[in-house]
Amino acid sequence: MRSVRGINYTTAVMTKLILVVGMVTGVILPFWNIPLMVRIWRRKSSQDVSLWWAFGVWVCFALMLPSAIISVDLAYQLFSYVNFVLFSTLIVVIIKFR
Repeated sequence: MRSVRGINYTTAVMTKLILVVGMVTGVILPFWNIPLMVRIWRRKSSQDVSLWWAFGVWVCFALMLPSAIISVDLAYQLFSYVNFVLFSTLIVVIIKFR
């Protein structure tokens, strides 16, 4: 009986850990847009960034956002919200320095 409870407890702890790691990384991952924004800002140029790529990625994130809003997956929601805001900011910086 103890081994069964131990397995269930271990599984529950691992599941919770996986969910927490997913949420934390879902928030952290979009912050990798910031170095690109800083580089563009310092150089005062976004000529090396393709507008097709930037707007293509942004449109995909915008189309995914409604799915994230209604999703029950908190990691997906957090990633989508933070990524949409930061990538939208990146788009503004790209346009500003074009």
